[in-house]
Amino acid sequence: MKQPEDIEIRALKIGDDGSIPNNPDYPLLVYKNVAADGDKTEKILHEHNWLGSWRGKVYTEHHYHSNTHEVLVVDAGQATLHLGGQSGEKVTVEKGDALILPAGFGHKYLEGTDDFAVIGAYPDDREHDFLYGKPEERPQNLENIREVPLPAQDPLFGADGPLFEYWK
Repeated sequence: MKQPEDIEIRALKIGDDGSIPNNPDYPLLVYKNVAADGDKTEKILHEHNWLGSWRGKVYTEHHYHSNTHEVLVVDAGQATLHLGGQSGEKVTVEKGDALILPAGFGHKYLEGTDDFAVIGAYPDDREHDFLYGKPEERPQNLENIREVPLPAQDPLFGADGPLFEYWK
């Protein structure tokens, strides 16, 4: 992994659009070009207690998780993701980028290369739900989002990582 001072970090804050709640307190973080060839991404995530790792794609419909935060590290290819729900922002990510999604933050795959793949994980191996912005998902899941604790470590940089500069 590159050092935090050597990467661009973008914070994306989008409000509740009535369907996808996003997170009232924490922005989604994009770490640009943080992972290098040869990095053992899953090992690094596990060392920082972001567990339950998987490799695959991002779902093609708007969704969010109300009971955990999530990290997505782009392992191959590039893609355009729609972040923050229908009224959110379209962001292009590529191999080496990482997204740290706070609980409640919507995400959806729009298009990308055939080889696009991410490695995902969750702090403290928390179970994750799948929610799609349906009216019946409220208000309980809004409360769930508020109750998700701050992770103990940045998924890529540990206890002193830049995550904590943005998630206060």
